[in-house]
Amino acid sequence: MEVIQTKTDGLKREFKVIVDAKDIESRIQDRLEDLRKTARIPGFRPGKAPAELLRKRYGESLRNEIVEQALNQTSSQALAEQAVRPAMQPRIEVTKSAEGDDLEYTMAVEMMPEISPGNFEDLKLTRYTAEASDAEIDRELEGMAANAKRYAPVAKPRKSKKGDALVIDFVGKVDGVEIEGGSGKDHRLELGSSAFVEGFEDQLIGVKPGDHVEVNLTFPDKYVNDALAGKDAVFAVDVKEIQEVRSVPVDDAFAKGHGFDDLAAMRAALKQQMDREFASASRAKLKRALLDELAERHDFPVPDGLVDIEFDAIWQRIEEDRANHRIDPDDAGRSDEELRAEYRGIAERRVRLGLLLAEIGQRNNVVIDQDELNRAVIERARSFPGQEDKVLAHYRDNPEALTELRAPLLEEKVVDLIVSKANVTEKKVSAEKLMSDTDADAPVAKPKAPARKKAAPKKKAAAKPDPK
Repeated sequence: MEVIQTKTDGLKREFKVIVDAKDIESRIQDRLEDLRKTARIPGFRPGKAPAELLRKRYGESLRNEIVEQALNQTSSQALAEQAVRPAMQPRIEVTKSAEGDDLEYTMAVEMMPEISPGNFEDLKLTRYTAEASDAEIDRELEGMAANAKRYAPVAKPRKSKKGDALVIDFVGKVDGVEIEGGSGKDHRLELGSSAFVEGFEDQLIGVKPGDHVEVNLTFPDKYVNDALAGKDAVFAVDVKEIQEVRSVPVDDAFAKGHGFDDLAAMRAALKQQMDREFASASRAKLKRALLDELAERHDFPVPDGLVDIEFDAIWQRIEEDRANHRIDPDDAGRSDEELRAEYRGIAERRVRLGLLLAEIGQRNNVVIDQDELNRAVIERARSFPGQEDKVLAHYRDNPEALTELRAPLLEEKVVDLIVSKANVTEKKVSAEKLMSDTDADAPVAKPKAPARKKAAPKKKAAAKPDPK
């Protein structure tokens, strides 16, 4: 075998590989000899058929099989001889393979970069922590009680006021055309909840059952639905009922309604839950800071092919969000060219950090043993109540799924290793401070994150003049 390097461009390498025709013929002869021992040819006992007859009958398919084997074997051998560690599967193109000729092919490959992780003892990090206080638990309980509000028709006829709930039918139109998803029947809307677009609820204060009201408003310029952004709209609203909102007291009866013996037991369970959330947020914040520091310290080239794969995955999610009218406010109004440039940078960051963590793990012999993998599978199954057996079967029958599960486990162990070597200072902060700007998926995410979802505020109505 002869290997000739034909191109060098950063991490990209191209080679011309020549496999001697005699080698290919020798492989074919060996394969024919094996085949003759078992082949059943009419008129001949097993093992007695002439080689020429076997070649005539099986020669073409055997040659294709041998060429495929030779490509796999010699390409791996060529990369090893050239000391190339491929980042992805090489791209091979056969240029000559006719019978009697040498096998010739080109091989294009992107190699892994040289990575020097450096020393982590001088890495300075802060671990932010918080504890669920009585006031924080009170807010959670108040939020749960707010979500459990009761509604009852007003005792005496009167006009609506802020804090009331209206039962309405409505139809929204822009330029006389009905808005898709912009209508509803028997919809309960609490005035002052800001569930609908700004200005909608204010125009329903002072109405009474039986009123027909035209609500005029303008959608914000930066709106979740691009087709409605900045547009004037008219909503025809029929008021059917005014209801009073009655709060639910937070007491033992409230706790029993949620499956607890009493309020004290509910508070204790809430504290445990919140402390777990805080611990998770603390780790996420520490991990994010660590990854930011690693990204700052390491600037090696990364394979374009890996970046392409990561970028395509990110962009696919963006397009899915667009299709469902979920748009990051920071992305609104920006061109695809700008967004692609930004998200490709994010993809490159994620690939670089992934390669760096993998290198650190390999150098420090970090592995995921079978027990750890089994525990992760069981934990994953528990997150799908009623479908545990299906989840377990999925991982049992799909090695790729196990590989996907192993990767984040390995990443977390490498993060733990680095943190154990770093200089970490612990700092206690408020729950609000801890839960702000927390991102558990730092390598891929933008440099910001969604705030913690609390139980306290009532969720915006999933309706129809399009909720915020």
